[in-house]
Amino acid sequence: MAYVRTVKTASGATAVQIVWSSRRGARSIEHIGSAHDEAELAALKAAAAERLAANQAVLDLDVTAPPGSEPLPITSSQMTHLWNGLCAAYRIVGFELVTKSDNVFRDLVLARIIEPTSKIDAERVLSEVGVEPASYATLKRRLPIYAQPRWRHALAAACARRAALGPASLVLFDVSTLYFETDAGDGFREPGFSKERRLEPQITLGLLTDASGFPLTVEAFESNRAETATMLPVINAFKAAHHLSDVTVVADAGMISEANQVALQAAGLSYILGARMPYLPDVVREWHDKHPDETIPDGLVLTQPWPATSSEKARGIPDRVIHYQFRHDRARRTLRGIDEQVAKAERAVAGQARSNATATSNCPVRPRA
Repeated sequence: MAYVRTVKTASGATAVQIVWSSRRGARSIEHIGSAHDEAELAALKAAAAERLAANQAVLDLDVTAPPGSEPLPITSSQMTHLWNGLCAAYRIVGFELVTKSDNVFRDLVLARIIEPTSKIDAERVLSEVGVEPASYATLKRRLPIYAQPRWRHALAAACARRAALGPASLVLFDVSTLYFETDAGDGFREPGFSKERRLEPQITLGLLTDASGFPLTVEAFESNRAETATMLPVINAFKAAHHLSDVTVVADAGMISEANQVALQAAGLSYILGARMPYLPDVVREWHDKHPDETIPDGLVLTQPWPATSSEKARGIPDRVIHYQFRHDRARRTLRGIDEQVAKAERAVAGQARSNATATSNCPVRPRA
């Protein structure tokens, strides 16, 4: 779907734009020009209409419309089904109850679902949806309330009730970073390791979800705090708040250091780590020996007990069990990536690529089945 819209620019001019949108929510904007008077505005609108028509022929029915039957101007529009659906989901999760029907917070949340944008630009998104937005001054007055821990804990409690957590729960934990458009840190927003390779000050966000990926709680940390130091505070606080007696944490191996494993054990928590295999495990080699000509079945799981060594037991590391699972799609993507890296390295060696791409010593070797 495409339509023409006009927006005021910072200089006071009126910009004419064509908005191209799809049912999935994707949208692109084509800027036609900026008008400074009514004549320029009419000319730009005509140009936009001509571009929308894309030189298509008009079917001439040789019918003259009676006077006064011109199309009525569209003064407003509303995405009724989208907005009602989002409001219903917001209410079902329980956010409307715990926020005491705070429509300013609701509108800010739903506007960012429709189009992730800044607080000030959320006013434009809501206007396009057909919802009367609160003023930016009102939003700024409410922000200190939304920033209080009790507000976040109330939302987390609503999520936990919706997830129907039992005494024994499986939770997933991971972190990401969020950077800010500033060059000065303030003790909380500081430069640190960026997964996007950015140098601006940032914070670390820790997200806890249930086994299906439904979010349970989120916490913010200083960017210079190690990722492994973010998990235990979140897990322990959530466990205490919701009176959970048995929690199993699932995370990738980079999130759980040896110190974390000891602390998790001391806190009575179980954990499952997802990790890459640096070598061919014995149980996998044994399976190949017993099935030399068979294709590995998709979803095959092999289990291998892994007793802790004496030194590990002295440091508090418990016995572990390792489960190996084979997935056809994951293997296909991995082997394709290896082939692409090998081909890139071969081109570099042959002088067909830039010299900074000749890191052939880091190129993995494709394993044999």
